[in-house]
Amino acid sequence: MSEAARSADSGRADAARAGAGGRAPRPVALVTGAARRIGRAIALRLADEGWDLAVHYRGSAGDALELCEQLRARGARAEAFAADLADEAQVRALPGAVAASLGRIDALVNNASVFEHDDVSSFGTHAALEHYRINVVAPVLLAQALHVGLEASGQRGCVVNLLDQKLWNPNPDHLSYTLSKAALREANTLLAQALAPCLRVVAVAPGMTLGSAMVDDQRLRRLQAAGPLGEGPRAEDVADAVLFALRNRALSGCEILVDAGQHLHPRPRDFAFDAD
Repeated sequence: MSEAARSADSGRADAARAGAGGRAPRPVALVTGAARRIGRAIALRLADEGWDLAVHYRGSAGDALELCEQLRARGARAEAFAADLADEAQVRALPGAVAASLGRIDALVNNASVFEHDDVSSFGTHAALEHYRINVVAPVLLAQALHVGLEASGQRGCVVNLLDQKLWNPNPDHLSYTLSKAALREANTLLAQALAPCLRVVAVAPGMTLGSAMVDDQRLRRLQAAGPLGEGPRAEDVADAVLFALRNRALSGCEILVDAGQHLHPRPRDFAFDAD
């Protein structure tokens, strides 16, 4: 969190100047795993819509710092915060560091996740717990901290949890990952009940959106074209859904699928293994 520590004083000064000038300060969103891929698209979209950003990362410091420069060029305050979401102490320290640097936190986007392949034959305690700590425990702890901070100040906010359309179209590939996302889906409902009215809690479930080491861009486009809409969701579509969830004050305890209808086509295996 070195960059955040260096800029804490300037962040507080910016917030004070905004208040002194009579202009409402921009809301602040903490986006986990924001340095790359969908998290990056979410951060850029929020910056364009008047949000300041806390850019969480684990190992991709260069990408996070580059993203912060892009966000600042769009008129947002942005700071990068390093934390290993598998480490409870680091997770608990993250919201305080963000608030000290940027002056407040209004929203949390739980985007970061671990996504490693296993199946019933390779399933084991280590992989299961690694997925559970990062994909379930960390989001709940961060939501808990946001609730404490906002409730103390009499403010309201929102948590957006990133799920996966795979939960509506289950198959046994990526077993530990799928189990962890299923637990987060249930946590989305429980947190919406427990943290109301201070916090709204909404889930956004992307479909097959970006290529990966297992699915290159060319194969991704072929698989997306075979779906109900003839195309797949883009990272920008997911970012738009997150923005909608943050804006709509009537949403809580619900789930938004952003998958171009992919969940309507059941698959016996994950996209990475299924035939085109």
